[in-house]
Amino acid sequence: MIPADFEDRVYTVVRQIPRGKVTTYGQIAYMIGFPKNARLVGATLKHSKRDQITPCHRVVNAAGRLVPGWEEQRELLLSEGVTFKENGHVKMKDHFWQ
Repeated sequence: MIPADFEDRVYTVVRQIPRGKVTTYGQIAYMIGFPKNARLVGATLKHSKRDQITPCHRVVNAAGRLVPGWEEQRELLLSEGVTFKENGHVKMKDHFWQ
């Protein structure tokens, strides 16, 4: 059963991701005690306000792929020094935070 404060737990972790680092939906799910709920983390973030306090742009999928249709995400990550592979995915070995 998913607790009522699931959303708050997700945002608490997202706010801890350092500048220049990224993490994954699955890693967030694991960190808050729900390792099989990466999709629910994604759905939670999809409906969040994109603000300076909650750096949702620092969350990518397990392969380092960005959110489809969110063109700003790449620019925000580049401005923080995040680097990308030729295929457009984040270089996870250089920037993964757990």
